[in-house]
Amino acid sequence: MSYHASRRSLLTAAALAAVTAAGVASYAAAGDPGGEGGGPRPGGGPADDGRPGDRAPDRAPDRAALLRLMAGMSLAEKVGQLFVSRAYGHSATDPEPADAEQNQKLFGVRTAAELVSRYHLGGIIYFSWAHNTRDPQQIAELSAALQRAAAAAGSGVPLLLSTDQEHGAVARIGKPATLLPGAMALGARHGAGAAAAGGTGAGTGTGTGTGGTAAGSGPSSDPAATAEARRAARIAGAELAAMGIRQDYAPVADVNVNPANPVIGVRSFGSDPQAVAALVAAQVRGYQGAGVAATAKHFPGHGDTETDSHVGLPVMRHSRAQWEELDEPPFRAAVEAGVDAVMTAHIVFPALDPSGDPATLSRPIVTGILRERLGFRGVVVTDALDMAGVRQKYGDDRVPVLALKAGCDQLLNPPDLGLAHRSVLAAVEAGELTQARIEESVLRILELKSRRGLFDAAHTAAGRTDALVGIPAHLAAADEIAAGTTTLLANPVKLLPLDPAAAPRVLVTGTDPASPSGTTGPPTAVLARELAALGCRATAVPPARAVAAAPGNAAVLVCTYNVPEGDDPQRTLVTELLATGVPVVVVAIRNPYDPARLPACAAELATYTWTDVEMRAAARVVTGAVRPTGRLPVPVPGRYPLGHGLSYD
Repeated sequence: MSYHASRRSLLTAAALAAVTAAGVASYAAAGDPGGEGGGPRPGGGPADDGRPGDRAPDRAPDRAALLRLMAGMSLAEKVGQLFVSRAYGHSATDPEPADAEQNQKLFGVRTAAELVSRYHLGGIIYFSWAHNTRDPQQIAELSAALQRAAAAAGSGVPLLLSTDQEHGAVARIGKPATLLPGAMALGARHGAGAAAAGGTGAGTGTGTGTGGTAAGSGPSSDPAATAEARRAARIAGAELAAMGIRQDYAPVADVNVNPANPVIGVRSFGSDPQAVAALVAAQVRGYQGAGVAATAKHFPGHGDTETDSHVGLPVMRHSRAQWEELDEPPFRAAVEAGVDAVMTAHIVFPALDPSGDPATLSRPIVTGILRERLGFRGVVVTDALDMAGVRQKYGDDRVPVLALKAGCDQLLNPPDLGLAHRSVLAAVEAGELTQARIEESVLRILELKSRRGLFDAAHTAAGRTDALVGIPAHLAAADEIAAGTTTLLANPVKLLPLDPAAAPRVLVTGTDPASPSGTTGPPTAVLARELAALGCRATAVPPARAVAAAPGNAAVLVCTYNVPEGDDPQRTLVTELLATGVPVVVVAIRNPYDPARLPACAAELATYTWTDVEMRAAARVVTGAVRPTGRLPVPVPGRYPLGHGLSYD
């Protein structure tokens, strides 16, 4: 080993020790900047039920120690800290042959551990399709092994391990981990997001639902709803941390004012910007109270697009004034709540930057608005750089450089990691990027890692997954939270609730979308099973058999999933079932806009999610075991206003 390498290793070890000592010393003294009142509040680890109160305190980063650590890093190591990459396999050192082959093909290494070492990575993102998330114990072991690889390589800086665990429509980790209602379901809970009819949003509808008692309008930031949103995030964060995952790409801060939005929809809390802002802030505090970095996304707002940025480049047509009214409030609330990270959107927003560059590559948006207008001082992470929206105007060699010039810090999942890493190094060597600019981002990333305790608790504790992941208290809390999310939209003949004491025959049919995590469903079978457990004689049948099986049933429940305009097999099924004379109940299991695209039925429900926890909640509403209290967090144009929701007399 050379003198310079030896000296740098000693400096690095000393700096790591200093950071670790500072983290341990600050643990007990740290307050709660994310508390409901915004002031310091002492606390301990996350409570098992995820309720606001106890929390994992932030560690106060020792900037001087982090600067000494960074001074001992080579340029390649600093650049590596900027990248968060995927890696294939359930194991860091012994992946399945197909995963090893994929790693070799894409990265020139066989294992995730080798990938961390080769590129001095700052983080790894877990995906189910990359076979990273088989079960909680495996995830914890993968996390620990990756941290060991990081500790043994170069500067020894711990990794920031991350995933997209929004819950609801996007969940990378499934059972036996706790699955919670998604954002729009939380927006519907106890009236959160339900401004008075005619409030901000994409139309108000006509309010034609009948046959029940209106649940009321109430304030758009219902304290009960925000408390439960925070509780959900605390549970989710506690389980992620137990598996070694310390950054979640959640909550979604987009305000969904476009029913045709193909990529956000139920991932948003709703269409009322003030309600969304309150729920985003609550979840930021919940995640970070559990020791996990929250990431508000997708800045400057992806809620009114008609193109999916995974496959194209969306254009946001809002004026600057509309952006300030509709899109800005949730991000401002996230910043004020102390959010650790903000994710950029691959969208063109001409009113904010007329250059035609996507927001991820826009200095006026990232630096001018997010940094300077909103005062954000944390980590800016790009949305995934393998998405089409960011690759249409520039090549894969230019995108990471331009993202850094715009003001981004973390470069997420580039399609060609080697090319991206070399391109940033070349830009520094050519003077297009300065070392000072690289170090600015590296310091923010190191501070985030320090704040989340990675320098003094980088590895997953043995047995922590069994103690925290999918435990009965969390599962019970998920059912409690879900109980108030199902929205009764229409009940004109007062078909609901069904009387389970009469043991009614009920047929369940409709669409069975794949589970987001691959571990739940199918929803029609889960709904039928839960109805049976509550006393109904319920049977699930495929749509092809439903019409013939309908006669003799007290009701037919039809699960619908994003019914489009025009002809569609789901509309045909509902029409044919209505012709049998058996009462039909529509259960919209994703976007709540389906009833406006179907014939009027005996009852209409919205669940916003099709995972098991929401299907159980819907069954309890159908049988009257729970009174419906959910209210629409978005208007259903032509049918129901924002805030609409019925209950039982």
